[in-house]
Amino acid sequence: MPATITLPLATKYNVPTPRYTSYPTVPFWKDWTDDSRWRSCFAESFRQHSAADGISLYIHLPFCESLCTYCGCNKKVTTNHRVEDPYIDAILKEWRMYTALMEAPPVIREIHLGGGTPTFFSPENLARLVEGILTDSFVHPRHAFSLEGHPNNTTREHLKVLYGLGFRRVSYGVQDTNPEVQRLINRVQPFEQVRKATEAARELGFTSVNFDLVYGLPRQDADRLVRTISQSLTQRPDRIAFYSYAHTPWIHCAQRLIDEEDLPGAEEKLALYLLGREFFLGQGYTDVGMDHFALPTDELVDARSKGTLHRNFMGYTALRSGLLLGLGVSAISDAGTAFAQNDKTLGGYYRAIATGNLAVKKGYFPDEEDVLFRNHILDISCRGTTSFSDGERPLLDKYTIPLLRDLEKDGLLHVRDNGVELTPAGRPFIRNICKAFDLHLLRGQPPLMGEERPFRCGPGKTGGLHGGRGSFSNAI
Repeated sequence: MPATITLPLATKYNVPTPRYTSYPTVPFWKDWTDDSRWRSCFAESFRQHSAADGISLYIHLPFCESLCTYCGCNKKVTTNHRVEDPYIDAILKEWRMYTALMEAPPVIREIHLGGGTPTFFSPENLARLVEGILTDSFVHPRHAFSLEGHPNNTTREHLKVLYGLGFRRVSYGVQDTNPEVQRLINRVQPFEQVRKATEAARELGFTSVNFDLVYGLPRQDADRLVRTISQSLTQRPDRIAFYSYAHTPWIHCAQRLIDEEDLPGAEEKLALYLLGREFFLGQGYTDVGMDHFALPTDELVDARSKGTLHRNFMGYTALRSGLLLGLGVSAISDAGTAFAQNDKTLGGYYRAIATGNLAVKKGYFPDEEDVLFRNHILDISCRGTTSFSDGERPLLDKYTIPLLRDLEKDGLLHVRDNGVELTPAGRPFIRNICKAFDLHLLRGQPPLMGEERPFRCGPGKTGGLHGGRGSFSNAI
């Protein structure tokens, strides 16, 4: 049975905490100075993983037709659709730069189209993009292709074209269904649009539909949240991402348009989270971890039970590929032995690609200690348990074990001589538990800034440390 979270316990652990889609997290990465080393790491990772596991691709499509004031994503707001062709040309040129580093045609295991608003692009241009990637590539027999769609502009033709290219998963940004809340965040979309988009996906054969829902939005209260969830569950989405709105107007200027007096206070926001979580569990959804819920029949739940669940910059996945390549402005790549992030400005990205250079501007090369503690964080995030080795004991005893003992006192985990295991009560606090293994953070350098969120962009997805009003550490 799922554990009930009390408000005092939730309040205690309502502290700024990274999302741990990487370790070290992005604030600890460095300005790029070693392009040749990154190329070498990428090529070696490709040699190790492409044939057997396949590679994962994240493609960032940053354009939106209107500005959602809550959004903390890397986006470019425009109604000029002439931007589509040059951007796709740049991504395909960037892809060719990477294929030149591959010693054989790539095996594509995952593709995720994120934004921004991927369905800003016409169906024809999305087809040109994906076909350009798949040309001279092999598609893994157990591939997983997915996209993010705005219910207002995701057409049946979008879905039909992408289905024909192998896409079977779609994620819709629902956020909140109350008209006043929608008006205040400049995201007006009648629920009828969500229903039509969902039905179209399922009629065409999509096997997984995810809804993004947000709590902590302006003038959102318990009644409005319950109505949003109730309406959403009439469509029985396969997965639900229940995100916290992160109010960080000093980072994201558009959020200055939101009146802070309209935002729920810390205790009210926590209560909204607890209400939503209990509602999902009561309707038969499983808490996968880190704000993600899924039906018991979903492969994420199956992967969690088998111990094969994985987490990367695209979130939780049932597939584990050793190489994730990010294409497009601000996109992040993970080669296992190195992280790399593209230029976050559209102009900088275009200039790099036009001159035949990779657009990487920031990155990190993990050392042996980083790898050990990254594995602990992945194990906690995905399996709920991790094992210790003798060589780690001095570091664990100095930094980690004291924090784990405090978490143990609250019933969130069990500490043993050779490892740690979460209790059912600890699952909603995975991020707090992962933090006990974050040596970079515990050593206190550099100062916390907000972790970058290059993928699955949407409400409150600034990705990282939510130091804004009423933030809850275990919601994005």
